[in-house]
This record gives sequence, C-alpha cells and structure tokens, in this order.
Amino acid sequence: MNLLKSKAVVAATAVAALGVAVAGSATAGATVSHSRATAHPAAISLTQLSSSNFNAMKVLKPIAAKGTGEIAAILPDTTSSERWAEFDAPDLKAAMLAAGIPSSDISVQNALGSDTTFLADAKAAIAKGAKVLLTTPEDAPTGIAVEKYAAAHNVKVVDYDRLTLGGSRPYYVSFNNVQVGKLIGQGFVSCVKAWHVSKPQVIVMHGATTDNNATLFYQGYNSVLAPYFKSGAYVNVLGNGKYTAGTWDPPTALTEFKGAFTAHSDANSMVNPNDETAAPIITYLIQQGVKPYTFPATGQDATPPALQAIVAGYQCGTVYKPIGLEAQAAVALAVYLRAGEKPPSTLVNGKTEDTTEHKEVPSALDNPEWVTAANMKATVIKDKFVPVKDICVGSFNGKVNLASACAKDKI
Repeated sequence: MNLLKSKAVVAATAVAALGVAVAGSATAGATVSHSRATAHPAAISLTQLSSSNFNAMKVLKPIAAKGTGEIAAILPDTTSSERWAEFDAPDLKAAMLAAGIPSSDISVQNALGSDTTFLADAKAAIAKGAKVLLTTPEDAPTGIAVEKYAAAHNVKVVDYDRLTLGGSRPYYVSFNNVQVGKLIGQGFVSCVKAWHVSKPQVIVMHGATTDNNATLFYQGYNSVLAPYFKSGAYVNVLGNGKYTAGTWDPPTALTEFKGAFTAHSDANSMVNPNDETAAPIITYLIQQGVKPYTFPATGQDATPPALQAIVAGYQCGTVYKPIGLEAQAAVALAVYLRAGEKPPSTLVNGKTEDTTEHKEVPSALDNPEWVTAANMKATVIKDKFVPVKDICVGSFNGKVNLASACAKDKI
C-alpha cells in the first residue's frame, strides 16, 4: 500500500500546480484534463486547495447546507503507513468541518487491517444514514463488496487513495501514482550518481500486489530503470523485470529483502516504494556494517524515520504526498455527492483506468514531490507536515548525530 507512519519528480512547485497534467500520465492509466467547469455557485478547484490550511473548503458551505446524512471515511490499517492515523484521519475530519458538515454527520474509522471489520464499518455507517463513503480497502474484493452493498442502499462511494479494480464507484481521489513511481526511479538514479556508486547491483522491491497503487508505483519506477538494466549500466540482481514478492508489511518486507540480499551478496542498492518497509531494512543494513552514502535506498510517504534516514545518509529521498490536499479533494467530492450535485470539472481533473472493468473513472489527481535533504526545509517542514524536532533531534540508529547532520544540510 501505499504506507507511512506516512506518498517522478515534478518541480518544487508541484504542490501548487495540482491541476496540471503530468507528462506521460496518459500512458499510465491516468489522464488529467485542463477543461474548465461551467459556472457553479460553489465551485472549488484543486488549485485552490492549500497544504497548510483548509480555508478553501469554506466555499462549499452552501452545498453542504443542501445535503443531509453522514459522510463516512473508512481507512485500511495502522501498519502499512502511519499516514492513515496521523494525517488522513484528522485531515478528513478537519476538511469536513471546514466545508460545513456538522460534526454529527462526520465519521472516520480505521479497519485495522481486517477485511471483515472494513465491510462491517461500511454497513454500520450506512445503517446510521451515511450518504457518502470514502473508502480505502486493503484489497479489491473487499472494496467491491462495500461498493455493491452501498449501491444497493443508494449510497455513493469515492475510492480514496486506492482504486478498487472491478468496483462501481463514480469517483476516485489520489495522487498521480505512476508519477510517484517515476519520482522514485528518478530519485534513485540521481542518488546513484551523487553517492558515486559505479556499478549498482539493485534489489527491486514491490508493494502489496493486492493494491493497485503498488502496480502503478512499479510501472513508474520500472519505466525509469528498465533502460539502465537493459544497457547493463545497472544490474537487477533478481533478473531484469523481476522484483520481490511484494508487501506493505515491514517485517515481511525485511524477510523478503534478507532473502534477496543473502542470495546476492554483491547487492549494493535498493529501490523500495515505501518508507515503512524500507525502515527495518536500513536498520538491518547498518547492522551489517553498511556506511552512510554507500547503499542507495528509496521510499515514499515522508515519514519522520525516513526523513531522519535521508539526513543521516542511509536513504536517498522519499516521495512527499501532502495528505491534506488529498483529504480536501475527497471531502469536496463527498460534499457535492451528499447534496445530489455533480462535482465541477475544476475538481475532477482527470480519469484513471479501471483495468478490470476496462473503463475510465473520473478522478481528482494531485501531484507528488521528491524530497531530499536539499529541499526538506522548503517542503515537508514548510508545510508543517513534519516538525523539525521530529527530524533533527537525537541520533539515527546510534550512528549519526541528527542535529549535526541537519545543521550540515541547513535544515
């Protein structure tokens, strides 16, 4: 999954350019439209949303006043990424309140990794009068079951962050996930050069195969790395086009990595699509005597441990996905649907292919950003996504003084 305790580099201005199409996205199953919405008394645009405040949501209050019933969000777990509990849950609630949804009509649940709980939470919300569900299931069968049940009860569903393949939802909200993967691939290439790794022997990892996002992430970074593997400049130690079995579970990811590392002791770098699964691997590598700036590793979600690892020289970078933007976009869609109105095209800026149903799903797609020590201060810290004290205090695995490292990088 996507994961964090906590998201192809676009420019540092990507957060402010949410409505802009990303080059190559049409081939990634996601397209972004530049069309303008017709006049709407309470139209909201992705470009209006801010990662630092939810003030733009106030324009939706007239629409919120027209609707009735609960907006219920159901999040997947607390292990694949800390984002679900630390960012998504509070941001979704804050966005709903800012849009004028009464607190009595707001519900945010976490299924704690249980498909049974996820479906039960959805049914309970509908029984309480929910009109819109924002859902992030662990896998497609669970999502399909929820969407079928919701449709039978005249309840709308928005796929939040993960597209349920084979589902029936009218809208999808996420980041451009192929671009996320491209950022990982491009960040890895830049890191290999900066760290002077002359012949990268790469262990390529994969997220959970039950999560469509993991497929899109891989599509992105593989598109960047495949030419390097083909030319022989890099070596995929598992074999070109191959990767680990795939998981969002950190202990399982460590087991998968150890198996690959034991079988290929010459491995000197790792492409990983998640900070949470990278963290125990980096600790393991340190235990094996790996030094800073020698073993390129990647991640996603801009978790505090990953940002520390970046400053300490054990992780190249991470993909930053401002969760507040995604939460606001999802809530904005829900507000329109709750009122029985069609969302404007300034909000629904693209389409994403459901490869099981072979149809395009109207989507609100935000853009991610690659974060390194060089732009950490101007991104995650400026946006108050992670405070400086969570990055620059203490030591990293007892090896690197973080205050000193942050000072060196002017963080």
